[in-house]
Amino acid sequence: MDGADKSAQAAAFMNKYKTQYQVYLDKVTPHLKYRWGALGGMLVLFFLRVIYGEGWYVVCYGLSIYLLNQFLAFLTPKFDVSLQQDEENNELEAGERADEFRPFIRRLPEFKFWHNSVRAVCLCSVLTLFRVFDIPVFWPILVVYFVLLFALTMRRQIQHMIKYRYIPLDIGKKRYRSRD
Repeated sequence: MDGADKSAQAAAFMNKYKTQYQVYLDKVTPHLKYRWGALGGMLVLFFLRVIYGEGWYVVCYGLSIYLLNQFLAFLTPKFDVSLQQDEENNELEAGERADEFRPFIRRLPEFKFWHNSVRAVCLCSVLTLFRVFDIPVFWPILVVYFVLLFALTMRRQIQHMIKYRYIPLDIGKKRYRSRD
């Protein structure tokens, strides 16, 4: 076999498994509660591994920071409301477009948030199998730093949400149903 045959076989192999992976993702997509429940279970197992293994605190901290970043992208609108607000004030007088319906479009859709989180938890779980990633650190400092980072970041995000009056979650929103 020459190099071209091997690369063609490898490409066919990868395409086959990418297609199969996409089929499984498509089957899982409508099952919102089960997907998030599975992610929660994976996180519990990961954190139990870290706690009982008494190590991999840096891996756990990295995962936590990544999940916080994903959560913030999930809560943030796709289009920067503060920039649009300034442009509107220049073009129109205040209040003319205030009643216009503008749907909330996320920077990171829910499915992508879940999918990225599952991949991150899987990767970090694999990293806990190797002692080379068990870097010795004083873990309480990481916990305090993460809690502080979380509190400051969420405070800023909530202030932004209040200032520009948007609610990224479905809690408290009106639901319209058909009259069947």
